[in-house]
Amino acid sequence: MVEKNALSVSEPAVRTDVLPDTGCKIPPECYVNRELSWLSFNERVLEEAGNPSVPLAERLTFVSIFQSNLDEFFMVRVGSLRTQKENGFDVCDNKTGLTASAQISAILSRVKELELKKAKIYEQLMGELEVHGVRIINFNRLSAEEGKILEQYFDTNIAPFLSPMIIGKQQPFPFLANKELNAVVLLSNKSGKSRMGIVPCTNTIFKRLIEIPSRPGTFMLCEELILHFVTKLFSRYTIREKAVIRITRNADIDGHDAIDEDLDYRNFMEGLIKQRKRMSPVRLELSRKIDYQARSELARFVKISEEAIIDSGTPLDMKFVFKLREYLWGKPGLFYRRRLPRPSRDIDMRKKIIPQIEKKDALLFYPFESMKPFLTLLHEAACDASVVSIKITLYRLADKSKIVDALIEAAENGKEVVVLVELRARFDEANNIEISRVLEDAGCRVIYGLGEYKVHSKLCLITRNTGNGISYITQIGTGNYNEKTAELYTDFSLITANPQIGSDGAKVFQNFLLGETVDYSSCLLVAPNCFQSRIISFIEGEIQKKKEGKEAYIGIKINSLTDKPIIDALIKASRFGVKIDMCIRGICCLVPGIPGWTENIRIISIVGRFLEHSRIYWFGKGEDEKIFIGSADFMTRNMVRRVEVGIPVLNKNLKLRIKKIFESEMNDTEKGWLLKSDGIYERRNLNVSEEQEAENLSSEKTENSGEKSRGKLRSLKLLNSQEFFFEQAYKIARNINVM
Repeated sequence: MVEKNALSVSEPAVRTDVLPDTGCKIPPECYVNRELSWLSFNERVLEEAGNPSVPLAERLTFVSIFQSNLDEFFMVRVGSLRTQKENGFDVCDNKTGLTASAQISAILSRVKELELKKAKIYEQLMGELEVHGVRIINFNRLSAEEGKILEQYFDTNIAPFLSPMIIGKQQPFPFLANKELNAVVLLSNKSGKSRMGIVPCTNTIFKRLIEIPSRPGTFMLCEELILHFVTKLFSRYTIREKAVIRITRNADIDGHDAIDEDLDYRNFMEGLIKQRKRMSPVRLELSRKIDYQARSELARFVKISEEAIIDSGTPLDMKFVFKLREYLWGKPGLFYRRRLPRPSRDIDMRKKIIPQIEKKDALLFYPFESMKPFLTLLHEAACDASVVSIKITLYRLADKSKIVDALIEAAENGKEVVVLVELRARFDEANNIEISRVLEDAGCRVIYGLGEYKVHSKLCLITRNTGNGISYITQIGTGNYNEKTAELYTDFSLITANPQIGSDGAKVFQNFLLGETVDYSSCLLVAPNCFQSRIISFIEGEIQKKKEGKEAYIGIKINSLTDKPIIDALIKASRFGVKIDMCIRGICCLVPGIPGWTENIRIISIVGRFLEHSRIYWFGKGEDEKIFIGSADFMTRNMVRRVEVGIPVLNKNLKLRIKKIFESEMNDTEKGWLLKSDGIYERRNLNVSEEQEAENLSSEKTENSGEKSRGKLRSLKLLNSQEFFFEQAYKIARNINVM
């Protein structure tokens, strides 16, 4: 049970370097800039592409993920900073004091370093691919006969569909769509006058990978073929410089910034999606270096600073690697071992689910366990005569979603179905708009978000009238209601019949229908009013325990840590000697290990086969320990600008399970990265003393110490927590004989 909290809504904090309630000035080395921390995360993704222990085909995928991550980063984060700068709001980061301009410069400098690293890893991967009969080549590696074949292919299958143009008074520089490939050439005519030519290279008619007929498994990229034969398109000119370019445009739009109360909100969002396609550029990538004059002219035409031009030694669009994976399919050792989600240990799928939940809470752990029990629960509720209503929040959904099918089934069966569809789920807006129409047509009651607050919570409430009064089945998760990502992201889903939790859930939905946020909840953590302040109060509670000489502990598993009030509370707890373990996959603005300040804080990041997405908030040990899971990271946007929901884990067995999961992740020595006191991440490997301890423990045979030694040995020798969780899931599934 969560105690009532009298603290009011938290506002975004202004920058302060003074530790709350102490008057001590926090040294600047305790903080890291959010954007630069994110780039460190993406570098860890890139490291997986260069990690020889990762199967080759999977390493190709990590290169593509690195690039797509970086694309979104520029579109959203750099786009936001650029907007601040252009609108005259060059505000400072409240942790490091960097202005928007300074952050953009630091980002561009760091990205250029990462591009060099990516080029080196890409070259290495291409070399390893050749061993397996797959190659990406250019004209330098073709025979004369092969060159003629490709020239004929270009003349027949590509050139007729190209639209080359020369920039001039009658032909202004064209609009270049976001992330599309174009060949750019600097031309000279007979009089020596310079002109610029543009050739769009993105066309659904073209194959991106063109296979060399005489060499199966050997390919040339379409844009490189166009670039090679670009002289044919501008035959009256001399080609001085040429390159493939790609523009990344600002995509930082927000639905509540300019909302008109008289407009249809769904139509308004559709207009914003169209607006995003034409927003200003924030990055210009070049496939090869071109001379200063060409760069300057290109920057002028595109209306971008030369600082934002980035030379890439790799193809500018990496999606083609998924086609290469198809050619590698079936070859031993090139892919991850096949893993499928196993049946839940808490739910027997041979029986009705609602009666099982009434007896005890259930925890699903994706992707190691299947999402099927929750899907079955929805279908069961849709057909159960005692079910009055189903209410749910939807943020991101799979195509052809089974969740939507179940909700439609419930509506058709006469249940009240209330669905909050967050139309502002970035880059999923169009899909969510279409889903909202489908649900409305089926008779569901659809709400579009909540005014200025984005609804990011993962909350489902099934209300029943059993004859003995109203009862609830409540499900709260850390991840989206998306069957596809449930097989790719690590997430928790807790299902309970606890009446107080159900009552809190009902209050959340009542407020949604009124267009309001929750001011108070008895059990649930609910942002923006009842989350951040309670987390801080829990941290303060551990400080108080330490002051009283009791054991104090904080364990946090989140995706990102940027919220300064929480960061400063954690620094304060460390100062008082509270032990703090944190598993933070991505952004982390707090630096651990600073003597006298953060020396009691240990932070790791796990980057592996599955995207770490689950959130755990653990305070204390022993009888009064509190463990929550929820949808929120410790970011200001989650705490004060979104509706987030966290749920207490009350079942002792589920508490124990979550603690074991967290401890295993903190001991991951294969995919775990340790954040050091200098702000640099390093791979976690057993050091000499730990190896010796493991060797000593393995030799212990006494009956009393055997189990303890095995547990310690397991923590020391655990290499890959994700693989460990799958091994457990397979073993349990075999034991319960439901595979």
